[in-house]
Amino acid sequence: MNTLPPLPCYLNGAFTLLPDARISVMDRGFIFGDGVYEVVPAYGGQMFRFAQHMARLDRSLGELRIANPLTHAQWAEVAQQLMVTFAASQGVDVHDLDQLIYIQVTRGVAMRDHVMPTDITPTVFVMTNTMKLPTEAQRGQGVACVTADDFRWEKAHIKSTSLLGAVFARQISFDAGALETVMFRDGFLSEAAASNVWVVKGGKVLGTPKDNLVLEGIRYGLIEEICRARGIPFELRRISREEVMHADELLLSSATKEVLPVTLLDGQAVGSGRPGPVYAHLIAGYGEAKAQSRQP
Repeated sequence: MNTLPPLPCYLNGAFTLLPDARISVMDRGFIFGDGVYEVVPAYGGQMFRFAQHMARLDRSLGELRIANPLTHAQWAEVAQQLMVTFAASQGVDVHDLDQLIYIQVTRGVAMRDHVMPTDITPTVFVMTNTMKLPTEAQRGQGVACVTADDFRWEKAHIKSTSLLGAVFARQISFDAGALETVMFRDGFLSEAAASNVWVVKGGKVLGTPKDNLVLEGIRYGLIEEICRARGIPFELRRISREEVMHADELLLSSATKEVLPVTLLDGQAVGSGRPGPVYAHLIAGYGEAKAQSRQP
């Protein structure tokens, strides 16, 4: 039997432990996947780009017609208390630990009916854990990815808890011994199973448009800021499969991957087969942003 570790969490107004947290079997998150989530990195007890994560949470909830059950200040308070409690449970100070905060809001509990009820209370869940970042080998050598057609639904801009499509996509790369699955829709790049994808060609960073086919990662804005500060051309547009396969550099971004170079795609070397100079600029800029976030 898989026993959950006694880690701290927050459920519907109360702090508890994971093994003791309970929801109704009629919660629409359980029945329909009718909910949204956010994953916020925190470096040394300071949440990273928290305002941007809250803005995306608001957008996702708005798409589902769910009112945000907490204010941004209340979300921050819950997350901060969980981080302190979790760090203490690990025997360290909160400032000495990087954590990953998971936030989930579902529509709430109701009898099963596809129509969205308007008179129920959302279910609120928050937990945190140690953040696992890429290894030095992955950063220094790059990672392998495979490609696949994007078979998911056309509302990828919602950070929905309905993640079966992403589960299938990630399994494709896992079965192939690769880190991620880079997906294409009608011959154009969309995103990876749990990452945004960036193409570097001729020194320019290219990303997919912010539309309903791609989840706008929080690193969208950060990568653009780093490019602007370092004089690197940046453009969002539709990117063909051919451009991806012939990229000078290929990069992944997410909360846990931060920015990570892809050096092997479908068994073929990307560019020189080594992490490139644009990646070096981006990860250096990312490190500077992290250092600034640690300052109180």
